[in-house]
Amino acid sequence: MHQYRRPYKVKRKKSILKNRFFWLGILILIVFIAIFYFLILSPVFKIKEIKISGNQKVLTTDIENTVQKVLSSEGKNIFILNTEKIKNEISFNFPQIGQVKVKKELPDGLIIAIEERKPVAVFCHNVNYFLTDKEGIIFEQIPEAMNDYLKIQNPSLNKDLKLGDRAVEEEQMAQILAIESKLREDLKIPLIGVSIISEKRFNLETLEGWEVYLNPEGDLNWQLTKLKAVLEEEIPLEKRKDLEYIELRFGNFAPYKYR
Repeated sequence: MHQYRRPYKVKRKKSILKNRFFWLGILILIVFIAIFYFLILSPVFKIKEIKISGNQKVLTTDIENTVQKVLSSEGKNIFILNTEKIKNEISFNFPQIGQVKVKKELPDGLIIAIEERKPVAVFCHNVNYFLTDKEGIIFEQIPEAMNDYLKIQNPSLNKDLKLGDRAVEEEQMAQILAIESKLREDLKIPLIGVSIISEKRFNLETLEGWEVYLNPEGDLNWQLTKLKAVLEEEIPLEKRKDLEYIELRFGNFAPYKYR
């Protein structure tokens, strides 16, 4: 008896070119490359227009040149551009600028809003004078102290300063400005200068030529209350010209001394 075997048929592999998923993948790849080229490599989304506003002392052309340097090194495509890099470069190159806001404007624009620092005092260091903002940052050197602004000095500061440095701690600056305002508005005592002797001592120089010693770490309201009381009750207005200082740092007392 003969045994018969079923004939073995070789199954042909289907060509990948006839596979619809293959062509679908190719189509997706082509679409992806086209989108990538359109968004990243084409000139459509390269920065062409830079709008700058808010600057007064800093020249627009100088800011534009700084931005162009960043674009040259980082690329001009609006989607991959790092706006923080632009902000940092502008702040570093122009100490006069306090705040920078950078906004992308499709398809090819940048909007840069500048806020320059406003002087509230003059910081005197050695023989140099610097305009200082409310945060204690020095941002412009001037030839001499200006009478329009309060003069601040820190005799214990023994380092060289450059524009953009913080010459006065922000909290100390806030205290100085608050004290100056209160003395001027409430007690009618204009200040012309403040010396930061230490963390626990400010020497305030009045326009009348006498000084006030207070502790910025103590209760400032109480110290100024003592000042008001001693001026109203013990020191006549006509004698202030002979006054040397009033000491407010200790307890409930406000000792004073004539020249």
